[in-house]
Amino acid sequence: MRKFAAVVKREYVQRVRSRMFVVLTIGAPLMVALFTVVPMLIAGIRSGGPVRIAVFDETGRMYERMNSALTSANGEDDAEDAARERQPATALNRNGQERMKQAARASEQGYAVERVKQDGRTREELIQGLDERVKAKELDAYLVLPKDMLEGGEARYYSRNVADPSTRGHVEDALTRAARDVRLEERGIGPEVMRAVNQPVKMKSAKAGGGAGEAEDKGEGFALVFGAGFIIYLSILLYGQVVLGAVVEEKETRIAEILFSSIRPFPLMLGKLIGVSLVAFTQFAIWGLAFALFSLYGVAALAARGVPIEFNLHVPASAFAYLLLFFALGYFLYASLYALVGSMVTTAQEGGQLAMPIILMLVMGFYFVFPVMRGPDSPFAFWVSMVPFFAPITMLVRIMTQTPPAWQIALSLAIGFSTVALLIWLAGRVYRVGMLMYGKRATIPEVLKWIRRP
Repeated sequence: MRKFAAVVKREYVQRVRSRMFVVLTIGAPLMVALFTVVPMLIAGIRSGGPVRIAVFDETGRMYERMNSALTSANGEDDAEDAARERQPATALNRNGQERMKQAARASEQGYAVERVKQDGRTREELIQGLDERVKAKELDAYLVLPKDMLEGGEARYYSRNVADPSTRGHVEDALTRAARDVRLEERGIGPEVMRAVNQPVKMKSAKAGGGAGEAEDKGEGFALVFGAGFIIYLSILLYGQVVLGAVVEEKETRIAEILFSSIRPFPLMLGKLIGVSLVAFTQFAIWGLAFALFSLYGVAALAARGVPIEFNLHVPASAFAYLLLFFALGYFLYASLYALVGSMVTTAQEGGQLAMPIILMLVMGFYFVFPVMRGPDSPFAFWVSMVPFFAPITMLVRIMTQTPPAWQIALSLAIGFSTVALLIWLAGRVYRVGMLMYGKRATIPEVLKWIRRP
């Protein structure tokens, strides 16, 4: 046991003291912030005054509606956003697309709309005059609404900056709303009536069996499953190669020949795996603390703006225990596969090429999520949740959607951790014989012979 602890300590201390650990621990959160928060802040920078648009309305019915749609706080979409702002903020009610859309709107400078009258000029003369005003930077864009636009005609938008999709899209949305309101008004239907008719129906979903008082299900459990799977995937990408390199390290320096005289292969491989895993968990703990502090700062900022904060995470406490168990299973299972690959190869570069199927197996577990989610109690869901390489994802989906019997969860965990122990034992056997066969190519038949050796 003392030798095993010495291996764990060496693997942990050696890597925690390295410069790469410090750089990655500090740099990873900064990179996440750089590629998420900073683009939104940049998108919100106001880079000029209001967009000056001239409207040539040949229909004689569109200008007032168009002017109102462009200048009234970005139209009815912003009214909907304001209603959402008055609602309590939850963990899952803001996806990335909404945040980017809000950032784009924040960067808009508003619109200054003017009406262009024909005043005896021909259509060509009027457009030529508008072009000259755009070139002279008196206007940013102009919009031509033909007489048959409300009957299917095509409006034309001319802009000095054709590379601005935000302004072009907003003008198109405003034009659509204005045309809709005019068409409704001509048919004797007020726009307010149509908005009331088209108001979506609200529906809450809850798990059956809890009666009328059952808490609303907003998909928190499913988000936790994908979060756990993503963290497993990220940890394997970051530390799978570290585990592989730790196994290959002594093989390249031939130190393992001395180690085998004092420690058996199984505790040696297990010590390396646990030592590197503790490094990974240390780094994830630091990142988790940084994320928690950043979240608290965000909550405080929202509270200072008067936005009510309400976190309704309707997930039973047992789900978090299962989450930790299956996360540990997934990490150690795939890390053991990397250790097995490392025991077969002679260099880390060669191991990196053989490790690609490991990642593909993990990704395949995500493909099984949707069939398992549709039928969590089906035979297919049962069997894929028993396969140890898919269980960290598929069994969690079953637990969060329709909890299976306790014996199935226990069986899945038992099969999974038994597979981890078997993989570490195989890695130790292959590693011990592979050291003696140094320089010989480790083909599959050769590896099978090494495993059978006494």
